[in-house]
Amino acid sequence: MRNHATIEFLGIWEKLNNPNFKPLIFEGFKNEAGSNSFVMTPKKWSETTNAIGIFSKSGRYNGGTFAHKYIALNFANWISSEFYFLFVTEFDRLKQDEQKRLSAEWNLQRTLAKINYRIHTDAIKEHIIPNIVSERQKSFVYANEADLLNVALFGKTATEWRTENPKAKGNIRDEATLEQLVVLSNMESINALLIHDGLLQSDRLVRLNAVAITQLKSLLEHNEIKRLNT
Repeated sequence: MRNHATIEFLGIWEKLNNPNFKPLIFEGFKNEAGSNSFVMTPKKWSETTNAIGIFSKSGRYNGGTFAHKYIALNFANWISSEFYFLFVTEFDRLKQDEQKRLSAEWNLQRTLAKINYRIHTDAIKEHIIPNIVSERQKSFVYANEADLLNVALFGKTATEWRTENPKAKGNIRDEATLEQLVVLSNMESINALLIHDGLLQSDRLVRLNAVAITQLKSLLEHNEIKRLNT
């Protein structure tokens, strides 16, 4: 704890986490740190600066020096280069695993949206498209209904999005967030039911937009979804 870098690290941690920390005393210690006459212990540090990140307790069985995990890791890294290397390697592995998991979550929702889209198009085929039309005419109806969902959820058609994002590799749905894909999947099922009930497209747009707003608000406030996107 005589090291200048150690005192600086401890002071920064306290400033970020301890409103009762005494920064002026810390600045004095930081200026003295590293000199031959400078002496510092966890007990002295906590008592003089009101520090809480590292402290010592007396006692035969429960005594010792205790520190917040970030501070403990800083000391461990300084003591052992091997530990520091293993720690960084493990941290990198965990971040890669997290990215794979988030990617899997996104792909799952994209797949669900595609499955529900089949239910959606079947409803369109059964209730909106007349019996005798060309495949080209059918595609217009499908695209029109797909854009109904796009407008209800994203506020724009696929063509409008493409005009705004000419360099994008995917389409409007490929760029959707996890929350938007969840809502899109639900909206496709709901729209299929509304089509079966014979609602006009204008009425369905209003209902689907209300669904999108309500469900997105709910998902964005949900702690589990926040954790996945962190």
